[in-house]
Formats: sequence, C-alpha cells, structure tokens
Amino acid sequence: MNTTSTPNPPQVQWLTIGEANAEQRLDNFLISLLKGVPKTRIYRMVRKGEVRVNKARADVSYKLAEGDVVRVPPVRTADHPDAVIVQPGLKFSLENHILYEDDGFLVLNKPAGFAVHGGSGIQSGVIEGLRQIRPAQKFLELVHRLDKDTSGCLLIAKKRSVLKQLHEMFRGDGIQKTYLALLAGQFTRKKQWVDAPLLKNVGRGGERFVIVSQAGKPSETLFTRLQPYKTATLVRAEPKTGRTHQIRVHAAWLGFPIVGDERYGAVETNKTFSQKGYKRLFLHAEQLAFTHPGNGTKLQFNAPLPDDLQQLLNNEEPL
Repeated sequence: MNTTSTPNPPQVQWLTIGEANAEQRLDNFLISLLKGVPKTRIYRMVRKGEVRVNKARADVSYKLAEGDVVRVPPVRTADHPDAVIVQPGLKFSLENHILYEDDGFLVLNKPAGFAVHGGSGIQSGVIEGLRQIRPAQKFLELVHRLDKDTSGCLLIAKKRSVLKQLHEMFRGDGIQKTYLALLAGQFTRKKQWVDAPLLKNVGRGGERFVIVSQAGKPSETLFTRLQPYKTATLVRAEPKTGRTHQIRVHAAWLGFPIVGDERYGAVETNKTFSQKGYKRLFLHAEQLAFTHPGNGTKLQFNAPLPDDLQQLLNNEEPL
C-alpha cells in the first residue's frame, strides 16, 4: 500500500526575546522571523490580536524587551520568499546620499516620497532597501523614523549595541533634531514654545492620526521664525519630545499648518499652494547633533534643503 507523507502543519510558537532582539520593534521582529509571509498578513495578525506579547495584545511599534514572551500564531512561511523590490529612485538615494558612516551607524539624507520601512500597502522602504543592497551587513535597524513625505537626516544603526545606546540618547536629551517647515500664513512671533500633549487615534479606515488632548503624552516643540513671506512663513522646528506627527500637529494647533499637509492642514489652503507647485509636505529634517556613542566626539550632520523645495521658496514673495 502506497502512503504519502504530509508536512507537519505549522504550530503556535512561544518565543522568549533575548539580548539580540531587545529594543527591536515587534513588526520588524516578525518580518525577519516569518520569511515570505506578506507584510499585510503580519500587520493583520498583530491588529487582530493573534500575536501576543506576554499574553497581551501589542502594537506593531512595541519595542521588545529582553525576557518578553511572544506568541506567534500558526502561519506557513515560503520556502523561497519573494525578493524585496527596491525602487530605482530609492536605490540611487541609498547609494549616493549617505552623509556619514562608520562601523556603528550611518546617517542618510532620506528623499521625500519613500517610507522608512515596509508596511500595509508598501512592500519595501528605506531599511529593506539598505538590507538588500548590503547583504553582507548582518544588522541594520532604524534608530528613529521620518514620515514618508519628510526628507532629511535619518539615523540607522549597524550594531545592536549601538542601537540601544542611540535609543537611550533619544529617550533623554542626547540627540538634538531640527527641522525646516513652511507654515501657511504669517507666523508673526519670533519664537513660539508649544507644550501641548498629544494622543494617538486610529480612524475607521485604520489610518493613524494624532490630536491635542490632555489624555495624551507630554509633547514640546520650539518654533523659530526664519523668513516671513506674503502667504507663508519658513520656520525652524525643534521637537524636544519625539511623538508621532508632533511638529505637524503642533503647527496645525497653532493655526499655521505645514504647507502640503493633507492630514492636518486645510483643504483649500493646500489647494492654493498646490497650484503654485507645492506637491508634498514641506517638512525637512535639517540637522542631527549628538555625541558619538563610541568615542565621545561631538557630531553634527546637516542635510541641505532639497532643490525642489528651495526653488519653490525662491519664487515666494518675502516680507
């Protein structure tokens, strides 16, 4: 009698996080673990509570800690996972827009229009692209994030130990970040300190948005006026905390939303600026300054304003 063997069906996994994966985001951990499983499936598993951390639901952005126990539901992984497709424009930027690199980390001048990592509806982003073009580099992780339409300085760790150090610096005041933003309207104050707590929300369609709420987390941003124009104001924004969409929400809360902000700006205002050539969010991560975690050297990295944004500013009427 002929018999055929069938592969064992996938089982629930209970995985204890060790030092190598501590401080890693839950989504990145699962993506590395479940080779060939579509990212949309992974994000859905987390959203539906099929993935648990210490027997509780967790967000995809949860930072794993050593000793955490992660429940991974039964899911088949591909024998030959599809290769990540990196867009040509992103690949060029990854290869040609590195501001600094040593054996512990690199600073990239991220172009606008590219997500920093893959997710729902996005197959790949900056970090997946870097991993593909540098297959010999065994460890590459985002230290922080920039919105898809935000350009400028992005910090990426090449060692787990360095990632932990830089995360600690971000949690304190060890890393100073400054942004350039064009606000709609005439921002008349030379400096404006905003201390308004921010609360994350999720819309019916699953999109994330943030509101000012006393129930939210403490959030502080300093806005400094650089150049007033007839219908807009160029400012420098210095976030003292690192909340999601912080600068965008604080600017809109002041009544001066960032030009091109489709989530927190005014429709008619965006339409007016779009007719003038503004096709994306005018927010640029201009500078990162911190002490080197290895040798103590004071570092400062600057990403020049992209040519498309600079050309638009050149056409504005200054006051």
